[in-house]
Amino acid sequence: MKDSLEIMRALGITASEIRLSGGGARSALWRQMQADVYDQSVCTINATEGPAFGVALLAGVGTDVWSTVEEACDEAVDVVARHEPNEDAARVYRAFYPVFQGLYNSLEPDFDSITNVVGRLQA
Repeated sequence: MKDSLEIMRALGITASEIRLSGGGARSALWRQMQADVYDQSVCTINATEGPAFGVALLAGVGTDVWSTVEEACDEAVDVVARHEPNEDAARVYRAFYPVFQGLYNSLEPDFDSITNVVGRLQA
């Protein structure tokens, strides 16, 4: 997920806020780890299942409950918790992120091999 954030940043897209949802977002430890890994504030909203909540908001726009997605979000979405990165932990993650990237890149051929083996087994 850090890679996805870095790709967006490289494209000039800035994320002013990272919102977490789902099972992992229920854990304060996991939320703090994500803030530390991203080196950015993360928050949770008043819905535990973000994708389903988003679909409900889109359905509300589609049925004229709200005029726009922005209006729906403004009226229905509230931030309920926020976690700021812990500088000591974030520093460690920043130091190891290039190591992770190198390992991932060096393992890419192995991922292809795994995909090929799975494909043959499924055939």
